Amino acid sequence: MTNPSSQRRFRNAHTWVPQVSILRPGIPLNLVGPARLAIFTLLALTLTACRPHDFPQYPPNYREYAYVTNGGSGTVTVLDVVNIRLDRELAVGQNPVAVTASPTRNEVYVVNSGAEGAQGSVSVIDAENNTVAATIPVHRQPVSIDLDPAGALAYVANSGSNTISVLDLNVRREIAQIGAGEEPIAVRISPDGKTLVVANRRGNSVSLIDPAARPPAQSVRQVFEGCPGATDAVILPDSSKAFVACAAGHQVMVIALAHSKTNPAQPDRLETLMDVGRAPVQLALKPDGGELFAVNSLSDSISEVVTTTDDVDGAHMIGDDPVRGLVSSDNSLLYVGNLRSQEVTVYAIDDGKLIGSIHVGDGPSALAFSSAGHLLFVVDARSADISVVRTASRSLFTIFPTGRAPNAIAVKAFKLP
Repeated sequence: MTNPSSQRRFRNAHTWVPQVSILRPGIPLNLVGPARLAIFTLLALTLTACRPHDFPQYPPNYREYAYVTNGGSGTVTVLDVVNIRLDRELAVGQNPVAVTASPTRNEVYVVNSGAEGAQGSVSVIDAENNTVAATIPVHRQPVSIDLDPAGALAYVANSGSNTISVLDLNVRREIAQIGAGEEPIAVRISPDGKTLVVANRRGNSVSLIDPAARPPAQSVRQVFEGCPGATDAVILPDSSKAFVACAAGHQVMVIALAHSKTNPAQPDRLETLMDVGRAPVQLALKPDGGELFAVNSLSDSISEVVTTTDDVDGAHMIGDDPVRGLVSSDNSLLYVGNLRSQEVTVYAIDDGKLIGSIHVGDGPSALAFSSAGHLLFVVDARSADISVVRTASRSLFTIFPTGRAPNAIAVKAFKLP
């Protein structure tokens, strides 16, 4: 999420001209009929020819899909990752804004924010046949979702209701509602399942919630003030610390969490407020938890943070309005989408320097890797498409159209029985 000024830029970017499907950069868009068909046929043959050498070989029962929420269309674009093709477009609720995949079942959950001030919902997608299996009502303007490690419970931040909905995914209904701060915008559950961290954007605060406490009214453990425009949160793999981006300012709040293995006897406490760049709108954590990167939208930079010592190790200019970062599974590379450009920049973490950029569609704003890590999917908000990047060569492979105003992505891989 962004601060108010960044949000205004983002919304203005979603005034679209008519869309054109683009399969490869460099194809003249005025080609029609046999000429265009011949080019697309040649591209298809090229893709088929290179797959055995450049892509994983999957068993017959393997499936993998990427799901892109289209806020302006009320739909989800489904991309078949195995065959690298569009699968379908699913109608969900009004204004879908977030999506996540279950870690334990073949389901994907889409948060539908709805009309302003109206009740929202969560759409449950059955990934085996890519249909909407259920819709779960929540409260006003839900914007974020996270799942417990077992995949049995979902936590949804309702920004218009100042609450967190607790959903039982087995029976597909809300079972509790927990009060949060003003305009909760992000909700994260710790890997050990013992703490919910809620960033309250308008409340300029962070709520820590014990998800096991009953009744829900007694579950708020602690509230930390002084994080202007709190907008994103990450939690270390050992559940010892939470880091929250204060997007209306220039800081990251660091909180030591109680009930963790490394801090069992200590209460939740504020460790520090670290100075980073202006408008840190997102935090990208390395999979090993050793470092994180604050993506500073208004400074056009990233700040590198050592999580063990809470030290800011430096800042690097990265691109025009960076809004999303994603670290590779081997902890070596940071990919950053720059909203007011057509570039994803690549930062080598160990070397501490930029090593290149990848030309994609207009307004790259959300990123996800394929399960094998050989592809990077880039959601392009301005051009309403999804770019497919080959990570081995760090080059654009192809582009597919989405619905209007795409804004989030999740990938689900599984094997059929």
